[in-house]
Amino acid sequence: MKRRHFLTTTLSLPASALLAEAPAKPSAPAPVPTQPAAAKPAPPKPPVWHDVAPFVEGRGWADEKRSRYYDRFPAVAEGKVPAPVWDLSRDSAGMAVRFKSNASHIKVRYTLFRDRMALPHMPATGVSGVDLYAKDKKGKWRWVGVSRPEKKEGTGDLSGAIPAEPREWMLYFPLFNGIEKLEIGVNEGAAFEGLTPRPKPLVFYGTSITHGASASRPGMVHTAILGRKLDRPVMNLGFSGNGKMDASVGELMTRLDPALYIIDCNPNMTAPLIRERCIPLVKQLRAARPHTPVVLVEDRRNTNSWIRPERSQHHSDNHAALKEAFASLQKEGMTRLFYIPGDYLLGHDADGATDGSHPNDLGFMRQAEAFEPVLKDALKVAG
Repeated sequence: MKRRHFLTTTLSLPASALLAEAPAKPSAPAPVPTQPAAAKPAPPKPPVWHDVAPFVEGRGWADEKRSRYYDRFPAVAEGKVPAPVWDLSRDSAGMAVRFKSNASHIKVRYTLFRDRMALPHMPATGVSGVDLYAKDKKGKWRWVGVSRPEKKEGTGDLSGAIPAEPREWMLYFPLFNGIEKLEIGVNEGAAFEGLTPRPKPLVFYGTSITHGASASRPGMVHTAILGRKLDRPVMNLGFSGNGKMDASVGELMTRLDPALYIIDCNPNMTAPLIRERCIPLVKQLRAARPHTPVVLVEDRRNTNSWIRPERSQHHSDNHAALKEAFASLQKEGMTRLFYIPGDYLLGHDADGATDGSHPNDLGFMRQAEAFEPVLKDALKVAG
């Protein structure tokens, strides 16, 4: 009886009580509002490219036929100058282009002449790179960027993102490589005005040092530094290992119309060769250009010549021979003749060269500082 009552009681519980004890079903998650897909940024527009050929400074004999547009010598020089000089004249050392632009990006696109990008004592940025400078608001040339070439054909971003302000720019060409073609790219909508090459360059005739060994980049050679300091165009007739006061090179130089001739060939010469060739070369230039000053430069001393007596004696003999030539020309009544001593061209310590012979950037800056006052004096009397 009691068992029957228990079952009756259990089964007669209200349905609501039974439901209250059952687990609740999980509710469906609220729908997540969908967001519109983020718009992809528009790809950057390609630069507008400008061929710089009409605006190149430091390229003499512009009206004469050339084997290649950016050769330093005209085609007629082949077979007249020594073969190594001709080969080295294919390098674009000293050439530069000036332009005005308000670009926010400046790029370069080029094809080089030689496969060799670098040298054992000189980086690819100096051998084969192009080097960009701009004038700041005070009118001073300041470095901006240099290309890092790895092969004959390439492009490079020389500026990164910069304020889009009107500026004057200068781009230096490779020192120990040549150029087949070079274009400057600016962002779409930016102005570009190539500047006409300036007349009356400073003409430097010399050796591998004049050629640019071992500058880290083209704008750091003393010739380029002096061009910026004196606000003058520069022509670089440096021929590595082959700057020897050749009469055939002198004949070509007589067909130029420079502000100054700077003869810096001593490092490739001996005292007897200087005595043989210096006076004839100066007279050759002066006969064609009677009012153009000529500057004679002694060879720098190797930075380790202080501990190598044979090198020290070589320099002393060369200096004596050049001094003799200078004094002889003065005695004959030649004026507008200037002289730069060589003992401290690379400084008073031993840190101005890469390998004892070729200046590093520090040595080139010191050399430019030694040249500057003499060139300023020479320019005062230039015709």
